[in-house]
Amino acid sequence: MAYISQQSSVTPVPVRIGLIGSGWMGAFHAESVARRVPGAALAAIADPNIESAQNLALQLGTAKVTASAEDIFADPEIDAVVIASPARFHSPLIAQAAAAGKHVFCEKPAGQSLAELDAALAAVEQAGVHFQIGFNRRYADGFRAAKEDLAAGAAGTPQLLRSLTRDPGTGSIPNAARVPAWTIFLETLIHDFDTLNWFNEGAEPTEVYAVADALVEPSLRDQGFLDTAVVTIRYSNGAIAVAEANFSALYGYDVRGEVFGSKGMVQAGRTTETEARRYTAEGLSADTPRLNVELFRQAYTDELADFAASVRAKRDGGTSPSSDITLTPGAADARRALAMALACIESVKSGAPVAVAEKAAV
Repeated sequence: MAYISQQSSVTPVPVRIGLIGSGWMGAFHAESVARRVPGAALAAIADPNIESAQNLALQLGTAKVTASAEDIFADPEIDAVVIASPARFHSPLIAQAAAAGKHVFCEKPAGQSLAELDAALAAVEQAGVHFQIGFNRRYADGFRAAKEDLAAGAAGTPQLLRSLTRDPGTGSIPNAARVPAWTIFLETLIHDFDTLNWFNEGAEPTEVYAVADALVEPSLRDQGFLDTAVVTIRYSNGAIAVAEANFSALYGYDVRGEVFGSKGMVQAGRTTETEARRYTAEGLSADTPRLNVELFRQAYTDELADFAASVRAKRDGGTSPSSDITLTPGAADARRALAMALACIESVKSGAPVAVAEKAAV
């Protein structure tokens, strides 16, 4: 007896994604696309460090490798790009990708100034491509559940908000002298700014007051290095928020958020890896995550799955993913969070509160 074929006559074409930047985050995104994102395929990898790109391609079975992102932009078989290069290249790469008709997922920040980001987002709008920024916390189960509660009115009118990021550390920061200036605002707290904006949806951040110092690596203070910061934010609906960050939490990676309102409080995030606890003669203990790709592994995957689904809908004329809450972070979210980070830099320099630049029409 012969086998009966059950294959569909129409095989869906995967969303073909090119990766730009094969460093720590780029490599993890590449693995997600290649192995964990349904309906997506890792089509090519670009990195000036060609050896890094080749090694990653060998691990993931990707045939196309190049030292130039322009090769990916010119490839007619590629639908979209994931930009995970150093931050200073983000805005130019967004603009080039959009001009080439490629849909864009970009790690944060999407730019280092509002002027360059506005130019990149104008290119996105003109090309009509899908744009998504890598604010992965929106896809973490706890943060998404908190957002659903807030959307349902569980906390009432937001009055006080809080978001924090404490990176895992050992009491010192390896290669701290090579960390770019203002990283704590542009690449760390920018996540907290988006979380607060998302939790307080419909309100605009109007003013920030930031205090920052080098408390983990005080010897680098005179070089402009900052590893600890606290930011107070005022919103147009009257709510007041606090965001804080530190680069060396000895107990592990700690990311949490909170909204206190007229009807109650909603919290998100936890410091333990699992719900398991140990009660021994030494006391109470629990395992804690030590890497971002441990704490947010599923969130990183889900944000790319959302991106791939949106690209497929645009390419094939289908329906974009829907949700009961605002989920996908886009152009306006990227700009709003960057405007807050830049205002924080000015606040630290001046020692005074600074108005947040008005949101552009994007």
